[in-house]
Amino acid sequence: MLILSWIAWCCTLVGIVQQFIGTLLVERFVIQKTPTLSSPPPVSILKPLCGVEPLTEVALESFFLIEYPEFQIVFGVQNPADPVLEVVKRLRERYPARNVQLVIDSASHGTNRKISNLINMLPAASHDILVMSDADIHVPTYFLHSVVAELLQPSVGLVTTLYTGLPGTPNLASTMGANQINYTFLPGALLARKLGREDCLGVTMALTRSVLAKIGGLQAIVNCLADDQVLGRLVRAKGYELMLAPVIPATTVPEADFGALFRHELRWARTIRALVPIPYAASVLQISLFWAALGVLASGGGIWAWLALALVVLVRFMLAQRIDRALGLAKAGEAWLFLLRDALCIIIYVASFLGNKVDWRGQTMIADAGRIQPNR
Repeated sequence: MLILSWIAWCCTLVGIVQQFIGTLLVERFVIQKTPTLSSPPPVSILKPLCGVEPLTEVALESFFLIEYPEFQIVFGVQNPADPVLEVVKRLRERYPARNVQLVIDSASHGTNRKISNLINMLPAASHDILVMSDADIHVPTYFLHSVVAELLQPSVGLVTTLYTGLPGTPNLASTMGANQINYTFLPGALLARKLGREDCLGVTMALTRSVLAKIGGLQAIVNCLADDQVLGRLVRAKGYELMLAPVIPATTVPEADFGALFRHELRWARTIRALVPIPYAASVLQISLFWAALGVLASGGGIWAWLALALVVLVRFMLAQRIDRALGLAKAGEAWLFLLRDALCIIIYVASFLGNKVDWRGQTMIADAGRIQPNR
């Protein structure tokens, strides 16, 4: 038990150090200046849509408010009865001056419905620079300036962005989902990049038609669950760099209950585990409160151990507050939420090793190292 206690407290320290460094990286990242472009090239934004979730209209409207000389927005829907079409109609009426194209095409090209939708949309895109972005993303007005400025750098073939979590409902599940993104994913992603990883994040994938053609087009990723990660690998394999734009959009966390949140985060976990098994296995060190709780049990529940656990909660809360201030977010919530959040994290971590099925918008699929197959 003494050995277990030392292991637990050492792992706790590792987790806290990781979170502290990640917080510093977030603070440094957000103070980067927004780049300026003397002659901004035209851009086509591709927005594949499927259904309506909390804040869908608000998220889509943010793209109509982008300040950029020339860009078009291409919306794509596969179901002609999709309720999101009413949202698009309202936005087009509200902003008649915007160049908007709508593609309704049910054609399927592979097992990834989102990429099939993008393939259907691509002929409607007028410009050479393509920015593919998820439907639930909220962007600032300078979004395109930041993304395109990075894409125009020599040797850069693909630009992506980090993102924060925005609760889509007042329920606790949405808040906890957003907290996981803001206080674990975001600093963790910056730390991973500092250590040499270049991940593409599907919230934003910007590249030129020529680079897309060199990797085999969107057809090359139409059977991939982690289409963003595979796209990044294909682009890097052609000798290009993958860059992070100095802008952080927000993504809606729509889950109103813990069941939906668990299924969503389990899909993330099993997909990441399949793609990068060793880094994923080591990610358990990020769950510092789990290790601190284990340390309390292994040390016999002494007063000093409970005080150490309280200190870890306090440090986690203070680091979250620093991230909130850096990003201009609402407060992290009560400190006890971190106990609940880490408990859910360890449940999802364990569950991720108990199978490889994932649920994606009602479609059950099998996650492996970048590919998907319909579950039979």
